[in-house]
Amino acid sequence: MEDRPKPESLSTEQPLTARRRLLKASISASAAAGILGCEPCGRAGAGPVIQSRQRVRWLMASSFPSSLDTMYGASEVLAAKVNAMSGGDFEIVPHQAGELVPGLQVLDAVSRGGVQIGQTAGYYYTGLNPALAFDTCVPFGMTSRQQTAWLSEGEGGELMRSVYADFNIRNFRSGNTGVQMGGWFKRKVTGLEDLSGLKMRIPGMGGKVMDQLGVAVQVLAGGDIYPALERGAIDATEWVGPYDDEKLGFHQVAKFYHYPGWWEPGPNLSFLVNQDAWDALPSSYQAMFESATEEASRTMQARYDARNPAALERLLETDIELVRFSDDIMEGARTASRDLLATSAADDPTYAKILESWERFRNASFRWFGTAENAYSSFVS
Repeated sequence: MEDRPKPESLSTEQPLTARRRLLKASISASAAAGILGCEPCGRAGAGPVIQSRQRVRWLMASSFPSSLDTMYGASEVLAAKVNAMSGGDFEIVPHQAGELVPGLQVLDAVSRGGVQIGQTAGYYYTGLNPALAFDTCVPFGMTSRQQTAWLSEGEGGELMRSVYADFNIRNFRSGNTGVQMGGWFKRKVTGLEDLSGLKMRIPGMGGKVMDQLGVAVQVLAGGDIYPALERGAIDATEWVGPYDDEKLGFHQVAKFYHYPGWWEPGPNLSFLVNQDAWDALPSSYQAMFESATEEASRTMQARYDARNPAALERLLETDIELVRFSDDIMEGARTASRDLLATSAADDPTYAKILESWERFRNASFRWFGTAENAYSSFVS
């Protein structure tokens, strides 16, 4: 951003030229924040203008394809709500993965101001800061409701906001898929020994745990998974759950559907906003945005909860087999997960502080959920 001309420079320039340069500098600064212009609320001849309404247009880069209408759909809910509340003056334009930036480069694009907002998952960027995993989830972590409670009412929100601040980003919840499935396997896995040498697409900390258990881990973009599974380049893949998995057609090339997805028991997705763009918003628009993110977050979870049961029933009508991970796999994975968390905490005081808060909240939450809610669920199921 260029500095504005100093007032004393007006004495050495033609007044009209100086004013034009001042106006040009002001417009440039506004455009950088996504501000298109101002529309005075007053009328010519009606006295001084007391208030003006800014017209703001933000570009959003998502990490997800639009075909995943529940996950990507949260970005459309946000855009629609903000547009409606502002009477069209605050516009957010969502773009699916790859249209503006590759799906795994959303955080970088928001951080440097290439786009004003992104929709993504924090754990995609643990290479930049391992603590970002806690914004999404870690293996054997909290369920959707528990994760949401820690981020919105516990210490999680403040802790994660301090991590994102290092990237010039302000984070907001985008939604949660709920506990995910364990994925699609071309051969049945009955115990730890069956994991040795298995080629599986699984990213993040879940992939690190699987690596510890002998799996040959691969990381593939969503569009590359089906052909890799079909031709045998991988033996297994995880994704989300029945509704999204059915859309991607994994049941056509892998017949063993394992559960539960212990590495993603309640993954939170995030809207990431460039801090400079946020600071440039009027306070009324900030309030609209925060309200709209809450609506988007609720909608994503509700849609998954409504659509997954029917999708699972349809999948079970095909020739697939539903397989629960064995206890020795679950125990081995939990031990490896704890070791990885402890190692990261020993290397990073900030990570250790977040882990301590997360563990304290998690333990208390499971004591409560394990009392009334689990007793009821076990009886009625």
